[in-house]
Amino acid sequence: MTDMVFLGLVLPLLVGSTPVSQELFPTDCSDVYANGQTLSGVYTIYPAGETPVQVYCDMGCLINDSQDGRWTVFQRRMDGSVNFYRPWKHYKNGFGNKYEEYWSGLENLYQLTRKRKYELRVDLQDFEGLTVNARYSFFSVKSETEGYKLHVTGFVNGGAGDSMYESNRQKFSTLDKDQDTHKELNCARSFLGGFWYGACHYANPNEIYLWGCDGTHYTIGNVWYHWKGYDYGLKNIIMKIRPVA
Repeated sequence: MTDMVFLGLVLPLLVGSTPVSQELFPTDCSDVYANGQTLSGVYTIYPAGETPVQVYCDMGCLINDSQDGRWTVFQRRMDGSVNFYRPWKHYKNGFGNKYEEYWSGLENLYQLTRKRKYELRVDLQDFEGLTVNARYSFFSVKSETEGYKLHVTGFVNGGAGDSMYESNRQKFSTLDKDQDTHKELNCARSFLGGFWYGACHYANPNEIYLWGCDGTHYTIGNVWYHWKGYDYGLKNIIMKIRPVA
């Protein structure tokens, strides 16, 4: 290959409007969208550089997807098919089915949010078909050495109410790693799911999947207290982030 032909192939990548690293290694779903992939679905992103991670991207172009899209989904519950009562290693690395229920991993959230400023949206649906959401203008997760501490602020109500405020500035807890602020309980063990517990929670999307209202399992279920209380397990819960200017 001559030098001129080689330069003709390489220069468009070097001087084009999209950086080569963004084209080859999109950091999140907003980069995937910028690269021309505008349909919602499962894509490969690279939060930590060249290590691939599959996630569901909500691009906002399907019925029930978020308006204006570009969201990186890191948590989704929809039918109880995946067990979320898991140890630290699982929550750190991620688990589940990217096409259905899954958790993308605390380390991936740290790698994403240390590079850019993100907002959070939580979409909720009950078994009667009603949908609401909660949005937060700032979302970040610290490193593992800091317990994957959560910072989430700037609440905007989409009908759900603010059930994440108890989780702000809390470290992540699992059944085998108790980092909550409760003096007596391991909240993850008591309520059967890993999350950013205080003492203990108003929201726990990762608890066992309850099929609607069940008073026999008060506070143990995939609940959002400020919308449905403690004894109603939601049909769908989706947590997703995207970068903000």
